[in-house]
Formats: sequence, structure tokens, C-alpha cells
Amino acid sequence: MTIIIHIDVMLAKRKMSVTELSERVGITMANLSILKNGKAKAIRLSTLDAICKALDCQPGDILEYQCETDDKV
Repeated sequence: MTIIIHIDVMLAKRKMSVTELSERVGITMANLSILKNGKAKAIRLSTLDAICKALDCQPGDILEYQCETDDKV
């Protein structure tokens, strides 16, 4: 299972900087960078809610699920 994070796309659409999003959401630049680069193992629903409010989007606009196929079926 792979979750793709599209925060960069939404930031570009909203013409918002990472710094501004960090300030609006109330998380550090380091934590936002970890999330943005797909290194995060989890995200709190309250953080996802704050990001969606700041970017005026739905969770599906920034999160994408990709199923990994296994050839050993």
C-alpha cells in the first residue's frame, strides 16, 4: 500500500508557500516537510483537517491511495 501526498500541487493551485501553510496549520516546517515528501508514517485527523481548511480542499485532493500489485498471487 502506498499513499501519495499531493500537498505541493494544492500549494501551487492556491499560490501559497510552505511557510504560510505551516503557520496556518500550526505545525513545524520540519513536520510539514516530512509529510510533504511522503516520509510520514501517519497523520492525525486534526492535522489533516487543518491542512484541508487552510488549502480549502478535501482530503482526497491531497491524498491518493495506490495499491501495490504482487505478482506472487
